[in-house]
Amino acid sequence: MSLDVASIREDFPVLHRMINDKPLVYLDSANTSQKPQVVIDALSNFMSNGYAPINRSAYQLAAEATDLFEGTRTALAKFINAPKAHEVIFTKNATEALNLVILSWGRANMKVGDTVLLTHMEHHANIVPWHMLVAERGIQLRWIPLTSDGQLDLSNLDSLLQGVKAFSFTAMSNVLGTINPVQQLCAAAHKAGAIAIVDACQSVPHQPTDVQAWDADFVTFSSHKMCGPSGVGVLWGREVLLEALPPFLGGGNMIADVRLDGFTTADLPAKFEAGTPAIAEVIALGSAVKYLENLGMANIRRHEIEMSTYVLNSLTDRFGDDITIHGPTNPELRGATFSFAFRGIHPHDLSQVLDQSNVCVRAGHHCAKPLMRILGANATARASFYLYNTQQEADMLADALDSASDIF
Repeated sequence: MSLDVASIREDFPVLHRMINDKPLVYLDSANTSQKPQVVIDALSNFMSNGYAPINRSAYQLAAEATDLFEGTRTALAKFINAPKAHEVIFTKNATEALNLVILSWGRANMKVGDTVLLTHMEHHANIVPWHMLVAERGIQLRWIPLTSDGQLDLSNLDSLLQGVKAFSFTAMSNVLGTINPVQQLCAAAHKAGAIAIVDACQSVPHQPTDVQAWDADFVTFSSHKMCGPSGVGVLWGREVLLEALPPFLGGGNMIADVRLDGFTTADLPAKFEAGTPAIAEVIALGSAVKYLENLGMANIRRHEIEMSTYVLNSLTDRFGDDITIHGPTNPELRGATFSFAFRGIHPHDLSQVLDQSNVCVRAGHHCAKPLMRILGANATARASFYLYNTQQEADMLADALDSASDIF
C-alpha cells in the first residue's frame, strides 16, 4: 500500500508554515524529524492534565503517569519485536545509550590488547566512546573499509573479525544512506565469538525492525528521529547481557538498597534508569510509535524507495557531472538520505542559499569526520526525506540548487 502523503502532511502543523510567502521544504529528517499533531497533543495533554512523578508515589495521578510511561516501553518492545519489555531501557538520547553499553560492557569485559571492529561509516557516537576505552584500557580498534559506492567492503570480514570481542556498527549510514546487512553482520560477529552492537538511529524510523531476526545483542535508537520528542534515547539489550552489565549511572531509582558500605541495583529496567526521566517525552514517544504503526513501517520503507528512485534520477538527469551524490546508486540498498557536492559550491554556502527558498538541508560533517576524510570532503550538503516528503519537494530542491548557481 502506498502512503497517502497529502493526508499525512495534514498531520504535521509545521509543514503548513509559510516563510516570506514561500512554503517550507523540510529535508533534514536524518537530523531530526518533524512531529505530528497527535504527538504534540500527547505531550501537551500530559503536561496539562496528568503530570506526576513515576514509580515512586502511590497516589492516582502518579499511578496513571507510571502506567502511561510503562505503556511506551511495552509499545516499543512490540515495535522492534523485543522478547521482553524490561529489556527496553530509556536514556536521554541515543548517544547516551551507546555510551552506556560501550563503556559499561567495555569496562567489564575488555583489557589491554582486546580488539573491537567498527566501520568507516560510523557516527561519532559509535567511535568516541571506543576511543575513550583505547585511552582507558589499551584496547585496539579495527575498521571495515568501504566500496567505491559507499557500501561496506565485506570481502575480508572473517579475517577482520578474528580475535574481536565486539563488533559495533550502524544499521544505516547517516551520511551515505547505505543500509547494511545487519542480520549477516550479527551472525558473522557471533561466529567469531564477538557481541554485536547496532546503532539503529537511522533505520528504526524508516523500515521494519526485528531485533530477534537480526540476532543482535544491543540496539540503540532515538525518539526524535521517529516523530517523537527530543530528550529520549532507547537501548535494547538481551536480558542476560543487561543483567550482567554493571550500572552506568548511580542514584535515584536504579537501586534496590543503599548502605554505608555499598549498594545493590534494582531489577531491569530500573537498573539503568537513574534519576528522574523525561516522563512527558517518553509518553509522547508512545504516541509516535502508534502513529508509525498505523501508517505501517513497510509502507514507509516503500515510500522512501520511491522517493530515493525519484531523487537519484531527477538530480542526475538534471545536473549530470555537476552533482556528486555519495552512497549507493541502487535505491533498494539505501535510505532516502543524500549527501552531495554541487558545482564546487561550499556546502555551508549552498545551504544558506537554499534556505532563501525555504529548502532546509543540513551542511557539515554530520558527526562523521572519519568518513568525510575518506570521501575527501570537509563537509557535504545533505538532503534527507521522510514519510511526509513529496516528489514536488524534490523538484523544489532541484530548482533551488539551480538558482544557487546564479549566485555563485
